[in-house]
Amino acid sequence: MQANKSTVRDMTTGSIAGQILAFSLPLMLGNIFQMLYNTVDVIVVGNFVGKEALAAVGSTTMIVNMAVFFFNGFSVGAGVVIARSFGARDLRRLHVAVETTMAMTLLFCVLFSAAGAFVTKPMLRLMSTPDDVFDNAATYLTIYFAGIGGLLIYNMGSAILRAVGDTRRPLYFLIFTSVLNIILDLFFVVGLHAGIEGVAYATILSQAVSALLILALLTRTREIYRLVWRDLAIDMETLRYTFAVGLPAGIQSVITAFSNVFVQGYINSFGSSCMAGWSCYNKLDQFIMLPMQSMAMAATTFVSQNIGAGKAERAHRGTWTTIRMAFGVTGGIALALFLFAEPAVGLFTNDASVIEYGAMFMHTNTFFLLFNCVNHVLAGALRGMGDARGPMAIMLSTFVVLRQIYLFVLTHFIANTPRLVGFGYPVGWMACFVLEILYYIHKTGKTKKLPH
Repeated sequence: MQANKSTVRDMTTGSIAGQILAFSLPLMLGNIFQMLYNTVDVIVVGNFVGKEALAAVGSTTMIVNMAVFFFNGFSVGAGVVIARSFGARDLRRLHVAVETTMAMTLLFCVLFSAAGAFVTKPMLRLMSTPDDVFDNAATYLTIYFAGIGGLLIYNMGSAILRAVGDTRRPLYFLIFTSVLNIILDLFFVVGLHAGIEGVAYATILSQAVSALLILALLTRTREIYRLVWRDLAIDMETLRYTFAVGLPAGIQSVITAFSNVFVQGYINSFGSSCMAGWSCYNKLDQFIMLPMQSMAMAATTFVSQNIGAGKAERAHRGTWTTIRMAFGVTGGIALALFLFAEPAVGLFTNDASVIEYGAMFMHTNTFFLLFNCVNHVLAGALRGMGDARGPMAIMLSTFVVLRQIYLFVLTHFIANTPRLVGFGYPVGWMACFVLEILYYIHKTGKTKKLPH
């Protein structure tokens, strides 16, 4: 089978900036639309159900992320294996990797749905969720985890396509299903008055459609990444390498998300208005993070393909080009949201106290996100080289350990205020920035082309 140049992208030749940009833009737009699933849920319940429902949906994000981030770590490992095979033109290994990762994905769908039923209420209690929010949050999570398989299948299918440079068609599917989610949200909540159950059902139904679309594409294509159902099996050698790269990333993301459950617990102690404001801030914060996260994924694929092709120097130059691009885009979005924080938070609610809290968190933390341009892109590049343990150790020590020490010392011995608790995020970002650069220089032995 021959690769069709319209659907795969060879990143081992051509303009580095052009390749990164062409790869990142569809991915960035796709991530925006994927985020709209939960963001639209928050907007709809905030405007049509109430402040407590808004706080409930927003506060569940950390719990959902623990499952999704772990799986996404696995998909990162799968993407590295497939991208390296593509760069080396090893089509047999690529085929085995596609069948292995999709078989494991179906197994994860069953495991995550079953686990969700058992962890929902204990996790909400661990977060010190207030009584006026608890039942709504439990309801939303129970329904969400029952249908999480659609999200997992779509994410793995997208990872397979990204590994060969195709970010356009996953974007088309996300645009369609995001619009579908908005329609279903309004139908269930405004039309049927289904409340928080309605937004949950709208989300899982939309994600199921995205999964069916991606499976149909992978099954019917004649490209080199075709999914052949009769060959579906788990190759242990491929699985071991996939976990070697992806498991550290997944563990790091899960533990970070778990530690953020404790951050949410600190926030919850300030009441539902602060919880809702923090939820709004987190949604806007995620939009600022999108460019750097998309470019980090681009760096992983770019580095993987070029390492597979034996072009280590090109991989290194691409890493720092990506960081500079991430700085420019992220800085522009951060400035806009800093200047218009109140109207941005006002999209989610018209409650004055919630808007005040959300804008306060935005004004305090926004520009510190620029440190994460280096953090995420370097981590993506290192994973593309096959080194996932280094970024995991650095991010766990800064995003988890240091952050929790800061919060404990702050709240017990200095001052327990919402603004200072929220500043726990930048504390971790800045420390990670320093360690990540030092580690990359140590790992590669290269200091040139560092960002200014």
